[in-house]
Amino acid sequence: MSETSLTILIWTAISIGFIHTLIGPDHYVPFIAIGKARRWSVSKTLAVTFSCGVGHVLSSVIIGVIGIAIGTALGDLESIESVRGDIASYALIGFGMLYGIWGLYRAKRSHRHGHGHLPGGKHLDEHDSRSVTFWTLFIIFVLGPCEPLIPLLMFPALAGGAAGASPAAANNWHGVALVTAAFGITTIGTMCAIVYSAIRGLSLVNTAGLERYIHALAGGIIAVSGISIRLFGL
Repeated sequence: MSETSLTILIWTAISIGFIHTLIGPDHYVPFIAIGKARRWSVSKTLAVTFSCGVGHVLSSVIIGVIGIAIGTALGDLESIESVRGDIASYALIGFGMLYGIWGLYRAKRSHRHGHGHLPGGKHLDEHDSRSVTFWTLFIIFVLGPCEPLIPLLMFPALAGGAAGASPAAANNWHGVALVTAAFGITTIGTMCAIVYSAIRGLSLVNTAGLERYIHALAGGIIAVSGISIRLFGL
């Protein structure tokens, strides 16, 4: 494929990566909600966002590269991504609902014992569910596909020439690598930029009155973001 075509494809990947992330609330809402509820620092929230973003992009890259290597049809890869998308959206809804229920239980229990402490003096913010929350989010994002990435990966591979010619194969993988980098950097960068902006904005809002139910609200917001994905196909 020509350099001009590859340049156009790279800019297309950047544009699609930005728009795909911006209109998909599941790419940033969970981190904003959980980060606020758990009082994570800005750096920790961004680190979690970055880690989940890398897992999100790499999972689709691995599937796409394997598909290209073994000659899988584009339609078959898109079907796999569609199934992964269904699983991820339902997992996000389930996680949000369970986290919300836990948040309501926590609010009720903290009210009963006063000042957010468990019997025996252990603070509720030190609950062992911290690591569970991160790994649950990470797994959900690994399951979640980057649907637009698969055809972007396939195009330079299919346009590079005959599969048996080594120069063409080199050009194929060169194009695949560049498109992947453009899409991945844009997607993860946009996720982090939105999360950072939201955190800074929320820091100016007084949420003291919501403190007791902050975890329940976070769970509800996450569940709604998952439902919106199902309803609107974002």
